Amino acid sequence: MSMLAAFMDAMGEAASAVDASPSRGSVEPPGFEAFFEAEYPRLARAMYLVTGNAQEAEELAQESFLAVWERWDRVHDMDDPTGYLFRTAMNRFRSRLRRAGRAARRVVGAAEGRDGFAEADERDAVARALAVLTPRQRAAVVLTELLGYGADEAGRILGVQPPTVRSLASQGRAAMRTMLETDDG
Repeated sequence: MSMLAAFMDAMGEAASAVDASPSRGSVEPPGFEAFFEAEYPRLARAMYLVTGNAQEAEELAQESFLAVWERWDRVHDMDDPTGYLFRTAMNRFRSRLRRAGRAARRVVGAAEGRDGFAEADERDAVARALAVLTPRQRAAVVLTELLGYGADEAGRILGVQPPTVRSLASQGRAAMRTMLETDDG
C-alpha cells in the first residue's frame, strides 16, 4: 500500500468517525493528492531533522497533512500552501515541546532544558549537531539551509520577523560548526 493510500485510508476513517454524511464520494478536493505526493517526503525529512526522531516526524507530518486536508478548500487558494503546511507542522512541534516541558516541570520540578532528542541520534554527525541547537535555531537552520527558504518565508512559517530568523540561523550554524569541529578533532 502506498504512503498516500495509507494516509488517505486513515483520513477516511477519521472523517467517517467525525462526519457520517452520506456524500463521501470524493475523498479529497482536487489537487490535494498531487500536493501530498510532492510535499510529504520533504516535510517528513524536515520534521525528522527538527525532532531527531523518525516516529515523531512521521506523526507530525501526518497530523499536519490532516489539518491541511481538512482546510484544503481554503489552503489551495493561498499564495504558498507549502508554507502553510510547514508552519502547521512547526506549530504542532512547538506545541508538543511546550506540553512536554510542562509535564517535565510537574514531575521533576524545574526542567533543565535539555533536548532529549540529542541523545537519541548518535550515528550521524549532522543530526547530532542539529540536535544540540535550540528548537528555534534548529527550525531556522532546517528551513533556511536545508529546505532553501529565505528569511522572509522562514519567518512567516515560524511566526517571527526575518531578522530573528537570520539571527537564529547564524547562531545555529556557529554552534553546529563548533560541534562538528570538536567531533573531527
